[in-house]
Amino acid sequence: MKAKFLLVLLIILGLGITSADAQVRHTSRHQRQRIRQGVRSGELTKAETVNLARDQREFHKDKKEARADGVVTGAERKSLKKEKRQDSHKIYRKKHNSRDRN
Repeated sequence: MKAKFLLVLLIILGLGITSADAQVRHTSRHQRQRIRQGVRSGELTKAETVNLARDQREFHKDKKEARADGVVTGAERKSLKKEKRQDSHKIYRKKHNSRDRN
């Protein structure tokens, strides 16, 4: 009985981690699309684009470091989500400021 319970618990936890990872992956893809759209429309200057791309690379480096030991702890996951939210706000601010490529 305990073995079945532990197996079910591990499966549930695994699905939770997988869905959190999928959510971060989806957010990353969406942010790249937002940056590309900003470049196409002229809302982002070259310097802003370089800065946002650097932030994306830093996030992926942090994500890779969090996974390096094979376990992404709750604190690491919270930190990654916070970093993604901050990056998202930064994209919005840079796209909606008074500067443009033209």
